[in-house]
Amino acid sequence: MLDFSVTFFITIINVLVLFVILRALLFKPLTRFMRERSAKIKEDIEGAEKDKREAKLLLEQYEKRLASAEERAGEILRGAREQAEKEAERIKLEAALEAERIIAAGRSQLELEKAGAMAVFRAEAASLVARAAALFLKREMREVDSLKFAREALNDLALPGGETDV
Repeated sequence: MLDFSVTFFITIINVLVLFVILRALLFKPLTRFMRERSAKIKEDIEGAEKDKREAKLLLEQYEKRLASAEERAGEILRGAREQAEKEAERIKLEAALEAERIIAAGRSQLELEKAGAMAVFRAEAASLVARAAALFLKREMREVDSLKFAREALNDLALPGGETDV
């Protein structure tokens, strides 16, 4: 039985020595590695949370800038639209004024042409009246007498248009 107790004590001593050696060579470095790894993971998580907060702040800033840019773009579009409407009104006004000027010039030209046509008409009418009167009176008249007679006849008849003086 002594063999058994000596073997038993030797085995216990071996286990204790093995435990001390393994603890020094394996458990302490493994424990240190696990603590360092745990600290690094904790640090990485804190860094990720910090980056997440910064990203959130940047996103808010960009959203504010985007909203500001959209508002500015809207203001620019409203200004451009108002400017275009003003320009359209100005062009319409200019076109209306140009149309009135053209109509006035046309009326003026028409009046000039009417006056010219009336003068030609009077001259021809005076000549016809003089010839008709000459035929009627069966005599020939001198040109000066016939023009005088035609003028007097036209003035007496008072031609349409209100102008009677030839």
